[in-house]
Amino acid sequence: MPLLLPVEGLVCGVDEAGRGPLAGPVVAAAVILDPGRPISGLNDSKKLSAGKRELLAEQIRGSALAWAVAEASVAEIDQINILQASLLAMQRAVAALTGAHGPVFPSHALVDGCHCPQLSCSVEAIVGGDGKVAAIAAASILAKTYRDAGMLVLHASYPQYGFDRHKGYPTAFHLQALREQGASPQHRRSFAPVARLSDL
Repeated sequence: MPLLLPVEGLVCGVDEAGRGPLAGPVVAAAVILDPGRPISGLNDSKKLSAGKRELLAEQIRGSALAWAVAEASVAEIDQINILQASLLAMQRAVAALTGAHGPVFPSHALVDGCHCPQLSCSVEAIVGGDGKVAAIAAASILAKTYRDAGMLVLHASYPQYGFDRHKGYPTAFHLQALREQGASPQHRRSFAPVARLSDL
């Protein structure tokens, strides 16, 4: 996997985690890798074990030239839809990029998927980018580990939904809990399964 595509200046990889779940925020990360400090084993976060993701996330935070994580809330998801909320989280992550000496401004962004957020730099969407470009893979790992940790915090407040087990995804257990408990304040009411099951 190449570190970066050949583009002049600083290039950041951008990816999100949490478009599919029925609960919790959508999280995005932006990462500018240091070509002089390559990280072995970067890949699409979904293809890595939880333990491997955590180890890589620590390496990324320690050796990247700059990185940031941002989110869009459940309320924002319900207000503007999940795609627009994902793009908003990406905007926030790129705007928050920070290195050892302060804010960092990339000249180009490589985004996983087929939709581009509006950024102050040029931007390019790459389908399957988290398996092709190391900086996007790094962003996917930071976004996933950050979101998973946040869902564990939500589990402490709403243990009846089992967020620690499925991280908000629509598993059979989660759907049954929605039928029995209704929706929590952390559920995305604009998502059809939440609207349908929580109104029973």
